[in-house]
Amino acid sequence: MPELPEVESIRIQLQRFLVGHEIKEVVINYSKTLKEEDKKNIIGANIKKVRRFGKALVIDLSNSYSIVAHVKMTGQFIYRGPNLKNPRPLSKKVVGGLPGLPAEVLLSRTKAGKHTHVIFTLDRGGVLYFNDYRKFGWMRLVKSKELTDDSFIGKLGKEFLKDLNENEFSEILLRSKKPIKLLLMDQGKMAGVGNIYANDALWLAGINPRKKSLSLSLSLRKKLFESIESVLKQGIKRGGASELAFVTPDGGEGKYQDFTLVYGREGEPCKVCKTPIKKIKLGGRGTYFCPACQS
Repeated sequence: MPELPEVESIRIQLQRFLVGHEIKEVVINYSKTLKEEDKKNIIGANIKKVRRFGKALVIDLSNSYSIVAHVKMTGQFIYRGPNLKNPRPLSKKVVGGLPGLPAEVLLSRTKAGKHTHVIFTLDRGGVLYFNDYRKFGWMRLVKSKELTDDSFIGKLGKEFLKDLNENEFSEILLRSKKPIKLLLMDQGKMAGVGNIYANDALWLAGINPRKKSLSLSLSLRKKLFESIESVLKQGIKRGGASELAFVTPDGGEGKYQDFTLVYGREGEPCKVCKTPIKKIKLGGRGTYFCPACQS
C-alpha cells in the first residue's frame, strides 16, 4: 500500500488544489467509504489545510472538523478543476485500471466509473473524486481538536522526516528482538515506512533484513536512520512509486519504481557488487536484499 512518499505526494497536490475552496456537495456511492451522516458537517465548509500523519491524510475544514482519510491499497484521490492547468492524460491506473474510458466518462458526476465511491463538488468548478476498486480505503469525519484521539492517528508512532530523531530511533531498535525489516514497518513504533522503502533503506545501510533489531551496532543504527531518510526523500522527489493503483491527484504516476535500489529487482545484479538480488518472504511480505552486501 502507499507509504510516506506516496501519501506525501498526494498531500502536496491536494494542498495546492483544494485549499481555500468551499465544498458545495458530497455524493456518496459506497457508505463504507464515508458515512452519509457526515455530509451535513462537510457541505458548506471551506478547506483550510491538508496534512499527513504517517500514511493517513487529514483535510482540515473551516468548521472545526477534519476529514481523516486512508487510501489503503488501491484508493485514489483524483482532482479536476480550475487549479489544474493543462492536465496531463490520465494514467491507465485511474479508477482501478480501466484504460480506454475517456476522461469525460471517468470524471463526471453522473457517469463516474463504478469504482468511484465519493465525489466532492467544490466551488468554482472543482471536483475531487475518491476511487477504490478493492474498497479498503476509508474516510471519516472527526472534530479537529480530537485528531490525536482518532483510532488510527492516535496509535501511530513518531514519524520519519517529521518528529522522530536518531536517538529515539536507536532506543526503539534496542528494545526489540524483531527482525529489523518488520520493526521498520511497525507503524505503532515509527510511522511512514512500508515494504518498498524498508527494503531499499536496508540495502543502502548494508543490513540483512532478518537481523534482530537489538543486535545492530550504534554505527549501523545511525547509518540505517540516515538511509531511511535518504530513500524517503528520494521517494518524495520522484512522486512516490506507482505500484498497483497509486496515482497522484492530477491523474499521473510516480516514478520511484524506476529508481528502486533492490525492491522488485529479484535476480538483477546488485548495484554495488553485481551479486543477483534475492527475494524471500519475511512477515508475509516480499523481501529483497543482496546476499553479499547485506550478509
